[in-house]
Amino acid sequence: MRRVIHLSDLHFGRTDPAIIEPLIAQIHELQPDLVVVSGDLTQRARSGQFRQARQFLDALPKPQLVVPGNHDVPLFNVAARMLQPLRKYKRHITPDLQPLYVDDEIAVVGINTARALTIQHGRVNDQQIELARRELAAVGDHLVKIIVTHHPFDLPAGPQHHGLVGQALPAMRAFALCGADLLLAGHVHASSAMSSAARYRIAGYSALVVQAGTATSTRGRGEANSFNVLQIEAHQIVVHRLGWRAEERAFGLDASQTFVQRGSEWFEQLADGQIATDP
Repeated sequence: MRRVIHLSDLHFGRTDPAIIEPLIAQIHELQPDLVVVSGDLTQRARSGQFRQARQFLDALPKPQLVVPGNHDVPLFNVAARMLQPLRKYKRHITPDLQPLYVDDEIAVVGINTARALTIQHGRVNDQQIELARRELAAVGDHLVKIIVTHHPFDLPAGPQHHGLVGQALPAMRAFALCGADLLLAGHVHASSAMSSAARYRIAGYSALVVQAGTATSTRGRGEANSFNVLQIEAHQIVVHRLGWRAEERAFGLDASQTFVQRGSEWFEQLADGQIATDP
């Protein structure tokens, strides 16, 4: 079993300072096998904000897998945005825009969805999709295969203020070919975990799609600061959402969902032990 911490939308430059140290301490207590950060490390891609993000990452357990978000691309510096949109991210965080982590139980591929020509939206291109497909196809099918992006492949229920990542459908078809099990993302500042079956009708295949809320930002959009703890093993993934309790100065368990795999499809396991087969 692997324990993965899933953080997103840190937005250094607009964080709640009361959260930072308790969050770091709690993540250490959880003793994760991997820490994943699915983008938007900064609010406005400024050097000082990246230095804060770097300091935060350095304080967290290793190994880590990090991808950028649209807020990590300069907004007001048009020249930097067009010519070197992720220069500061690559300098302070990592030059690797498609990171890969593999151990004996999981294989994790990160994909950069941030683009210079869009303010809010993101996309994946054919080259990124093919590289991710080849990397996951190359590992054994006994591993749980995970994709990390900033922009989501599905959206939580309720009013929608964001769209799906561009090229989502061809990407999902490629993920079906390589047997991707789990898609981690952020961007919408709302937590959710669901099967991809309702949105993507791909015969004999569905993945588990998990969104993280914002871990540290004051831009909560009605949801408390939160992060995900995933317990991952072959054919079963448990998603715990931990929400900030200001009065306790700690994160507490808000919800848990269990998902099980049947063939190449993922289903939520209900409280009575049955599985939800209707998308």
